[in-house]
Amino acid sequence: MPLYFRLLGFLKPHLKYFIPAVFSMSLLAFTSGVSLTTIVPVTQIIFEANVSIQPNAEQYTIKDLLRFDRRAVIQLIGGDSIEERLFRVCVFIFLIFLIKNIFWYVQNYFVIRVEQGVIRDLRNVIYEKYHSLPLTFFHEKRAGELISRVTNDVTLVRGAVCNGLSDLIRNIFLFIFYLTVALLASWRMALAALIVFPPAILIISLIGRRLRINSTITQEKMAAVTSIIQETVSGIRVVKAFGMEKFEISRFSRQVGDYFKTMVRLTRTASLGVPLTELLGAAAGALILWYGGRQIISGGDLTTSTFMLFMLAAFSMIDPIKKISQVNIDIQQGLAASKRIFEIIDTPPSIIDKRTAVIIDGFRSVIRYEHVCFSYGENEFSLKDIDFELKRGEILALVGPSGGGKSTIVDLLPRFYDPDTGRVTIDGKDIRDISIGSLRSLLGIVTQDTILFNDTIAANIAYGSADVSPDRLKSAAAAAFADEFIERFPNGYDTMIGDRGVRLSGGQRQRLAIARALFKDPPILIFDEATSSLDSESELLIQKAIDNLLAGRTVIVVAHRLSTIRNADKILVIKGGRIAEQGSHEELIKKDGEYKRLYDIQFVES
Repeated sequence: MPLYFRLLGFLKPHLKYFIPAVFSMSLLAFTSGVSLTTIVPVTQIIFEANVSIQPNAEQYTIKDLLRFDRRAVIQLIGGDSIEERLFRVCVFIFLIFLIKNIFWYVQNYFVIRVEQGVIRDLRNVIYEKYHSLPLTFFHEKRAGELISRVTNDVTLVRGAVCNGLSDLIRNIFLFIFYLTVALLASWRMALAALIVFPPAILIISLIGRRLRINSTITQEKMAAVTSIIQETVSGIRVVKAFGMEKFEISRFSRQVGDYFKTMVRLTRTASLGVPLTELLGAAAGALILWYGGRQIISGGDLTTSTFMLFMLAAFSMIDPIKKISQVNIDIQQGLAASKRIFEIIDTPPSIIDKRTAVIIDGFRSVIRYEHVCFSYGENEFSLKDIDFELKRGEILALVGPSGGGKSTIVDLLPRFYDPDTGRVTIDGKDIRDISIGSLRSLLGIVTQDTILFNDTIAANIAYGSADVSPDRLKSAAAAAFADEFIERFPNGYDTMIGDRGVRLSGGQRQRLAIARALFKDPPILIFDEATSSLDSESELLIQKAIDNLLAGRTVIVVAHRLSTIRNADKILVIKGGRIAEQGSHEELIKKDGEYKRLYDIQFVES
């Protein structure tokens, strides 16, 4: 229940629509009940009773009307003949159904407003939460699973907090109305009819518990299916290159088969609720019919009209109970989905601003790594005692074997991770004391795995900028040597580049990423393996781009290819999470150490 109440908390911003929806449901239930329980008895009375009402006739009470006393009903209808009364009843029937359907439309309109509002809010909360979580969170999760939380799981929550809740309220109103009619008709038989209620609740509860377990498994299977689709679409080039279409189809079929089995099991369990509750209701109805019939046959107090009214109300109660059982399925699936959603929402972000975080407006003198140690986790890769400084306007190069820790060192600067011990400072301030927004505003980052968006070239260069100057756009592209290929496209800067820039070559994508970093115009530029996957011509162009950026900027270059960092002011050789060597290119060559070994491997043969 605490989970459900927490979920209902998302209704709070939408109460101005939900309250009118509930009010409309109550009136809908009333008009539905009136239309069902009155039409047949009233019509029967009209045709069977040729009763005339005198001007000073006795006034009848509401209780008489509820008992369908013939004189009371005819007095209420009025009219001097059967034809006139029949006409009035027909008008009454039409008006009841008109009002009923008006309330049906109104409650549906408000429920949809609430439903879509809650879904929108939930998706916004989850998506916003994703942006506050550290990179380590995404390293541990499959992308397809995270997508499934926002799509499939939130859709299922709708059944618990919107559709399910509205159906539950509406059917509770209907049940109360029919129960009231049954009690007024015969309170003894009504109490006897209620014997079906406790076992029905027990059945609904037991089935609901099982449903939630099966629903959680089903949602996990759907997340696995989504993950395979996401992986296959993203890696379709590799799949085709290795001729692995049949393998991927087989893998997908197995996951879809598992989802099919869990869905069948879920449906099998869910299907038990409705027939069992209806069977209980039918058994109770049959017993009451037997008892009431004997009362009428033996000439007891129970009249035929009253008994028929009671039976109509009693059997009408079965339908709301059945629907409540069905609603329970939606609610249990929604609760299982909400548990997975709240796991995301409740994940504490590890990289956050302090309350006392300061905003900085620039980089003035020096970046320092002071005895920094870092580990991704127990028995995982670590950085050990990283200690160096980088002055404004200098180029720092990080080289060394793969897996040595170069990219991890760079990732500490924008606070993608925080050091376990030691600290990173900018102009003497610990970056953990600086607001994340102002810290990252100082940085322009280009990585080996270039991420572009399915948008125009201009939108990718000016990513996130509202006010885009064409001159500034072209200046950034020219500095990154991207203008020459952009202008060859028929639509120029308005060219759509496809998902992840699939319509561009590797070198073009990389130069576009550099142009994006340049457009931001940051004082600090980071090139993390930015040239490792490029051909020599593209690498040369990017090297020229880097050279264009030296004035007034600080540059950090992570590279395997030593040709890109010969002119760096300082080179750090990173091996096994430590700084093995540091110095300029000439100094490190003279040392005849690790750097010289890497240099020889790359250049001696050529």
